[in-house]
Amino acid sequence: MAEIAVIGAGMGAMAASARLALAGHRVTVHERSGTHGGGVRRLERDGFGFDTGPGVLHLPAVYRDLFLKTGRRKLEKCVELVPVDPAERHVFPDGTAATLPNASRAGVVRALDSAAGPGAGEAWTALLDRGRRVWEAARRPLVEEPLPADPGVLAADFYPAAPPPPARGLLRRLRGPRPAAPPATVADVGAGELGAYPVLGALLAQHALAYGFDPRHAPAGTAMLPYVQETFGGWYVRGGIRALADALYERCLERRIEFAFGTEVVAVRVGADGRAAGVELAGGGGADADAVIAGVPRARLAELAPGAYADVAPRAVRAVPARMTVCLALRGARDGDAVHRTVVHSPDAAGELAWIFDGRPETDVSPTVTVLRPDDPALRPDDGHEAVTLTAVVPAGAWADGGEKAAEAFADLMVAAAGRAVPGLAERVLWREVRTPADIAAETGAPGGAVPGPALAGAGGAYLAQPNATAVPGLYAVGGWSHPGGGLAHAGMSGALVAGLIMEGADFRGSR
Repeated sequence: MAEIAVIGAGMGAMAASARLALAGHRVTVHERSGTHGGGVRRLERDGFGFDTGPGVLHLPAVYRDLFLKTGRRKLEKCVELVPVDPAERHVFPDGTAATLPNASRAGVVRALDSAAGPGAGEAWTALLDRGRRVWEAARRPLVEEPLPADPGVLAADFYPAAPPPPARGLLRRLRGPRPAAPPATVADVGAGELGAYPVLGALLAQHALAYGFDPRHAPAGTAMLPYVQETFGGWYVRGGIRALADALYERCLERRIEFAFGTEVVAVRVGADGRAAGVELAGGGGADADAVIAGVPRARLAELAPGAYADVAPRAVRAVPARMTVCLALRGARDGDAVHRTVVHSPDAAGELAWIFDGRPETDVSPTVTVLRPDDPALRPDDGHEAVTLTAVVPAGAWADGGEKAAEAFADLMVAAAGRAVPGLAERVLWREVRTPADIAAETGAPGGAVPGPALAGAGGAYLAQPNATAVPGLYAVGGWSHPGGGLAHAGMSGALVAGLIMEGADFRGSR
């Protein structure tokens, strides 16, 4: 039995803790804030409830496996999972709207043909088929196996080249068509493979942006993300996604894991043999440990243990954006035909990307806004009211200089955009609360409130997270800033990988 010290009570950290405790290890979690869940939080006020982190769960199998292997009660006995159907609705600047069903390829084809014209569904299906090939090639090394310090195989994109056009003319028929080079970026895919249907290009670009990726630079293999979403579906947890964090916390308590809230770790102890030997705490004192798990951003881990990534080649620097969230308490009942998740696309997508990723001034930015309208009585005081959450991708550190008025003005823009999906929205608002990147930074410690996305292959490894095993023996990284990246499912997988590395050592080859 080993003593394990865990820094942070995020989803990945708790996932690792539960698995290790089941194996007989003594686990203590040190969390600087007063609660668990990391970025999976809830705002409650006047009988209204809002998820201020993720609003939909994809790949629930990760948590089904976690609960199955760490206790007697399976996931569905701990929370109520509900498929989100329709999966989402998209409202485009020209007034075109597409409502996409959950996990129904045929239904998506019909919806896109209706919205964008005959053949659009087939073109999107062909794209998803290439996304499937990326997923099948990258799934194990990118999600289910520990990331080596030099993951050369993942530096190249797995996205396949599109089929060459039919040969024309005698000479070309004799030589055969020249194979086309695979597209380099999401934008290239949209222009080259979906160009006949601008709505589809916008749909693909939004899938990238929703995960915090710039479609102008994100590798073409990002197309696996809509494939995964449409194939495995989206799920909602009754009571809000925060209920999943609560259930995982309860599972940790069942496994006799000790949580020390309000306890900040200021350094990782390193013994004379160079191994992690425990943690130092703010205000003095500390705790010895045989292994340390850090669920903190990479920059913070480098401060806690300066040698953590000494022999790891740094990834290319790229902008990781944050989120702006507006919680709206509404008078009036939820519409009977309301959709759980609606994406209202920006009328100036190029300007929005320039602001988020290139540092262009905020002047006249038109945001893409995601509108979450869960049909959940637990999140409203009665059926005569509704809780609605708006989110938009924004630059990390936005309004960090105390620009409260600018942040409120941007929230006004978000409400106005959401009104295209919810007519009369502004007139129904009882009150609202605005959460900026500064609020995310305060809760998670992420620089500028940045929200990491899942790891991607390609682009020379620029979209990979840092390995779970660090250069300091016995020190491991878990959560969204480490392999396999951000998101609920990926955080759960990082916990599984770290637990495997601790229990099985260097011979661990990943999830089976």
